[in-house]
Formats: sequence, C-alpha cells, structure tokens
Amino acid sequence: MIHTVKHTVPDTSLSIPLLSSTPSSSSGRSSDTDESPATSFRYDFQDLKFKILNVPASCFHSYKLLANLSGHIGSVSCLALCGEFILSASQGKDIIVWQQPDLRQFTKFGQGEGSVKALVTAGNKVFTAHQDSRIRAWKVSRSSENLFRLVDTLPTTKDYLGKFMKQSNYVQTRRNHKRLWIEHADSISCLAVSNGLIYSGSWDKTLKVWRMSDFKCLESIKAHDDAINGLVASKGIVYSASADGKIKAWGKEGKNTHSLKGILEGHKDISLNSIVVSEDGSLVYGGGSDGYIMGWLGNKDFDSWKVICETKAHKMAVLCMCLMGEFLCSGSADKSISIWNREINGSLFRTMIIKGHEGPVKCLQASSTRVGGGVMLYSGSLDKSLRVWWVPNYSIRTQNTSSIDGTPKISTVFV
Repeated sequence: MIHTVKHTVPDTSLSIPLLSSTPSSSSGRSSDTDESPATSFRYDFQDLKFKILNVPASCFHSYKLLANLSGHIGSVSCLALCGEFILSASQGKDIIVWQQPDLRQFTKFGQGEGSVKALVTAGNKVFTAHQDSRIRAWKVSRSSENLFRLVDTLPTTKDYLGKFMKQSNYVQTRRNHKRLWIEHADSISCLAVSNGLIYSGSWDKTLKVWRMSDFKCLESIKAHDDAINGLVASKGIVYSASADGKIKAWGKEGKNTHSLKGILEGHKDISLNSIVVSEDGSLVYGGGSDGYIMGWLGNKDFDSWKVICETKAHKMAVLCMCLMGEFLCSGSADKSISIWNREINGSLFRTMIIKGHEGPVKCLQASSTRVGGGVMLYSGSLDKSLRVWWVPNYSIRTQNTSSIDGTPKISTVFV
C-alpha cells in the first residue's frame, strides 16, 4: 500500500512524474536470461523530470518524501536493491518485492520462521540471512514462473552429509551441546559478498565463509567476543563490527583461509551496530550504541588504521548507515536519518536531518544513480514501513555552532 504524504516543500519546487519505462534492448545481453536480474522492461532514473531550476536556494537543502510503503506484518529489518526492484524484509515469509518506477508491490517471497536479518544481492542471486541460523539462496529469473526461486539452504544437505560422520567436525557451542562447525549456533545478523565468496556474521560471534559456486562452507572464524552486527567486504578486506565495541579487518591468506589484519577500537562499553567503507577502501566508519559515528583512515596496505573522527551523530543508538556518493547517511533509534558530508580528511559535517518515521530506523539503502540533482534514499523502520526519499546533492552549509559539550550542531533542520 502506498500512502500519499504532505510535504513541507512547496509542490512547485519539485515536479516528479514517476519514472517511465521503455522496452529493454537485447544488445549486449547474454543468451542466458538468468545471468542477471533480467527484466521485461528497463527503466532509467534519468527519466525523472525534476523541475528545480527556479527553486530558491533555501529549498536546495530540503528533502522530499516520495512514498510511504506499507504491507509488512512486522518491523522492516533489511533492504536491498536488485535491478528494477527494491527488496524489503520482515519475517521469514514476508520479503516484499517493490517494482520501480511506480513503487508498487510486485510480489512476495520467503521461507522459514522468525525475522529476516540480512539481504544481499549478487548478479542473479539473492541471499537472505534468517533468525533460524540458516542462509537461503534465491535465483532471480524472468524465465521462471517464480521470479525469486529458492535454490538452496546453507549449510547444504551435501555439506552436512560430508561432515556429520567425523567427530572432529563438531565444535562445542554451549554446555553439553555440540554442532558441526559449518552451522551457526545463533541468528545470522549480516551478510556480505565479494570475489565469489559469501560471508556471514552471527550472534554466535563467528564469521563463516562460503563458496558462491556450490554454497560449500570453507571456513569458520571465532571472530569476536560478542555478537557480530555488521559486515562489509572491500578491496580484499572483510570488516566485521561487533557488540564487543570492535571492528576487525580480515584478509585472505592462501586459497581458503583468512587472517586478522587489524583491530579498530571503538568507545568502551558500547556496541558497534553498523559499518560502511568508502569506495577506495581507505575510510571505515562504525555506528555505535552511544549515538557516535567513529571514522578510521587506513594505510595503503590496509593493515593499519588511525581514528580520524568521533562524531556525536544521534541522541540514541546508530542502527544503520549507508554511503551516498560523497555523503554518509545514518539511521537511528531516535527515529531520524542524518545526512553527512564527508570531508577530505574523513571528518563528517551534517547537512540535513530527515524525520518522518514513527519508529527506530533499522536499515538504509541509497541508489547510485543521480536523479534531478539528488539521489533516492530508502529507509526501513520498526514502524513496519519502507519510505522512499529524494535527497539533494546540493550542500549549502548552515552556520556551524557548538553545544556546551562541544558537539557540532546545525542551525537549521528541515522536517
């Protein structure tokens, strides 16, 4: 269901006919229609006609809520972009596929009980991480009756059969209880994909590595002293953020093994809930339960990092982050989204605060395509809604002041 929303920005300032679709061309496409999330038509964000040439300068600092999408039975826990689709997940059988440009509910898919903790896409595959400690692999195909078809569950039956007979394949997970090392012992909280590998982080404190071609589990790493909350893979390094207040960097050593390359320390007695890494891999940002975003700068070999910023970003915990070109977006338990400009030295300057959600903001995704001088930002919340925002790239800085405790403030907030 799509709710129309009243905006504080005058209607004349932004005219947004939602995207027009055009038949896709077969040129340059593989004969195998399953090689990518093939679509019966293709849309282009450039088709958005934003009439902003005569907008007063003061409006350049404003955002616009394009849609408030409802339909989930529970909190929206994760988001992913997949070709022309936006995927939003709540419960195991409650993954909704929203089709752009009209943002209508296209279909639903899913399996299992409990909440879906993470979504990640790679080519024509979608991987979902679940509270039942399993990963599900889905194939995206227009040639199939089911657009999103379940192809396997990890660990696979083949992996189980190859390991369950040997006692050496079992590890102690808790008192008087053992599991195969290929199994997660608690909810899988995050996923990342890179160079033909799938990485999964869990509340059981382990990081597991899976081969994408046959879904075989290659490695299990006792990574942290508390739950793993976030994963990012960049430039051959995998970063894991944990409730133990640390980010750890893992580099691939040999064919199937990873080793610890460094530890990025956060504040004491806090949980790091989310992590993002800049496109060139040099900057790492972690969002904490104390409302701070910390930033680290890595050296050229990605084996040493130094703290370059500690920013009080929100009144409550930072739950999610995403990068939007030169901007960083953060979502919080305080129900707001902050937009930050990344300075040359890696420090953060807040340019905007977005409000509208009625619950904590749990997940964020941004489109990489420029739209009318801005980008599309998608946010999921514990209020069970997915909201679609247009956020301008224009950054007119407001007067920067400081509060009594020295934390930066901005003089103007658009709500």
